[in-house]
Amino acid sequence: MTQTRPLGAQISHMLKDRGVDVIFGIPGVHNQEMYRGIEEAGITHVLARHEQGAGFMADGYARATGNPGVAYVITGPGLTNIMTPMGQAYSDSVPMLVISSCLDETVATKGQLHQMKDQRAAAETVCDWSEEARTAKAAYVLIDRALTEFQTARPKSKHIQVPISVLQQLAPPAPSQPLSVSRVVPAPGVIAALVSALEGADRPLFIFGGGAADALPPEEVGAVLKAFGAASFTTYAGRGIVPHDAPLHFGSTLARPSSAEVLAKADVTVVIGTELAEVDTWRDTSGISGEIWRIDIDATNLSSVPQNGCALKLTAEEVLGDLHDSVQDRSMVAQTAWQASKVADMRAQWRAEVDAERPGIVPVCDALRDCLPEGTMIYSDMTQFAYTAKEVWDMDRPGHWHHPTGFGTLGYATPAAIGGAVARKGKPTMAIIGDYGFHYTMQELGVAVELGLPLPIILWDNGKLKEIEESMVRAQIAPNAVVARNPDFCKLAEAFGAHAAAPKTLSDMQTKVRAAFDANGPTLIYLTPDISNAK
Repeated sequence: MTQTRPLGAQISHMLKDRGVDVIFGIPGVHNQEMYRGIEEAGITHVLARHEQGAGFMADGYARATGNPGVAYVITGPGLTNIMTPMGQAYSDSVPMLVISSCLDETVATKGQLHQMKDQRAAAETVCDWSEEARTAKAAYVLIDRALTEFQTARPKSKHIQVPISVLQQLAPPAPSQPLSVSRVVPAPGVIAALVSALEGADRPLFIFGGGAADALPPEEVGAVLKAFGAASFTTYAGRGIVPHDAPLHFGSTLARPSSAEVLAKADVTVVIGTELAEVDTWRDTSGISGEIWRIDIDATNLSSVPQNGCALKLTAEEVLGDLHDSVQDRSMVAQTAWQASKVADMRAQWRAEVDAERPGIVPVCDALRDCLPEGTMIYSDMTQFAYTAKEVWDMDRPGHWHHPTGFGTLGYATPAAIGGAVARKGKPTMAIIGDYGFHYTMQELGVAVELGLPLPIILWDNGKLKEIEESMVRAQIAPNAVVARNPDFCKLAEAFGAHAAAPKTLSDMQTKVRAAFDANGPTLIYLTPDISNAK
């Protein structure tokens, strides 16, 4: 006998049946029916301090696990508060599902609590799609549609809203979970043509983006590159895909202006899992001039391939897996025009450029990297420390550094790292955030304390919006509105019940960071630029 329940409760049971174990959110009178079934279904709920925090936590959880991050929010302001995380998840290809309540009607009745002119349409501006479920059947269909699309297409945030009265109505359980969807295997001729192009190239080159992070282990990617004598770049999101010590690897340095000259030398370039967007190269054109092969699951990214190229709507795993199989039996390493010594010289030059642009940060990055436990997952914010680190910090595995790259919001790192730490119990997770960005979501520190998460939060305090100040100076604008009065961040952390430390030397910083991973709660580690000069 099937058990009828209010739809709000059935939704939680459906999500549990589909593999959802954690929901982030804040209850309210409008969405309380969605909370009726959470505990009964066996789902853990994480209570955020603000819906923006809930959204970033869901984002961080999704990036850590590869599974959808789910958030419950209320009508009106609950949804508008989470729209910034929705926009971030949309631009960074993160599977986030936001389920909200909504008013039963907004045409004949005005002045209702949390009323908006068009809540559904507002959400649609920052996510893949936003739909209203007016029946239990519609809610179930939309949830399965979202979960299926997360698996079979480029994952992006999605929103489902359900009228309050519909959440309250008794409903049958959701239907059985649909069959998993398998992807089409590429035709052997396609891979053979790519192999032929790479074998005939004088300077073959691969560019890996975040969409290739889970394709193959780094050592197997390295074997593919070695077999073809190919050089490589990664985007910031793609760091760790290529072994950092691969002799022909240029690193995550696409934003260096002179990288365009390197890209122009390649006669065959294979671009996998990246838009090569403005936030990847920071110039109008990439510099690629030779034959280009683009592999992506998003057809939008394939439309710009020139006539001397080839666009393949395939996953990175499919293509790289077949390429790896094709070179398994090769005993000879291909000899191409790339030279390891010149690649090393180029990387050294670019590292020096980064150090000159933001003096004093590179040594701190090096010291911090060297003291982290193996497998640490990092969530960073819009701060000069992260901008520097993304170019000079080599990762030993993919998918372990997460940054709000596209939408570029402040305040991401702290709550996203909380979501990641919830997903990675027993595994090291760390946040890196600037003083101004910390203001945006500092209240979520209370969640980390409440959950007892051993989370180091590296707070880089340069006392201002320094990146903006420098941009204003370059534009010959008198820098104003770039300095805000900061609190005593250590005392603030302690007021929340967190640990705090303000190391004065790099060695002391390393000691405090190591201890933070073993603490019984989060530790705010306060750093200023002075630490790079301390003895």
